[in-house]
Amino acid sequence: MHFIDTHTHLYKEEFDQDRDAVIKRANDLGILNFVLPAIDSTHTPEMDRLKSEYPKQMHLMTGLHPTQVKEDTYKSELKHVADRLGEKSFTAVGEIGIDLYWDKSTLNIQKEAFKTQIQWAKKNKLPIVIHCRDAFEETFEVLESEHDDDLYGAFHCFTGTLEQAKKALSFNLKLGIGGVATFKNGKIDQFLKEIPIQEIILETDAPYLAPAPYRGKRNESAYLLKIAQKIAHIYNIPLEEVAKITSANTLQIFDLNTD
Repeated sequence: MHFIDTHTHLYKEEFDQDRDAVIKRANDLGILNFVLPAIDSTHTPEMDRLKSEYPKQMHLMTGLHPTQVKEDTYKSELKHVADRLGEKSFTAVGEIGIDLYWDKSTLNIQKEAFKTQIQWAKKNKLPIVIHCRDAFEETFEVLESEHDDDLYGAFHCFTGTLEQAKKALSFNLKLGIGGVATFKNGKIDQFLKEIPIQEIILETDAPYLAPAPYRGKRNESAYLLKIAQKIAHIYNIPLEEVAKITSANTLQIFDLNTD
């Protein structure tokens, strides 16, 4: 079985003490490729270092995370993203989007940053990876304004309703399914079977959102197997089939060299 963790922050300081062991534990379970979302410029050196150490397994995004869109720095941070796109090739532009959980006052500049980065992704023929928290209406509004044949990607950590899931799919976005699907109160497991499995990809969002039975602890890519097992249960198919289908779904979005 070959799994792909489509969203993991392996470069974060939470893994500084045992990063190689974390990657090995995932590899031992058949999780052989890792897509690394960007946050801001402060994380660029560690992302690049990890890519240089595991060139075949690590696949980098570039982008400005919505919680890092600050009035005094967002323009210089966006310039960093633009410079990165001009310097080298990336797997996606992400994670980008709107987050109103932490700060509602930055909504207008979050929208501006989101829209700008979508346009850069389309110009560079890259997928986008969306972060949306407490902001479905605002996120869909921006997507509607940018919707065309060049817009595609993934809706990271999807936690919305069935109606919102269908809306996301209408923008040519696959749903990133992670640990929330295993939570007793996660809710998405109650309707996920109504979404074709060809429309979902698997992710951990490590070190965040660890699946049951590890909820509340540091998440890691090896726990993707727990999420895959939950998907196998929901769709009533063998785990091997989940691996095959979700990996194929991932490769429809991301241009990964998985050899």
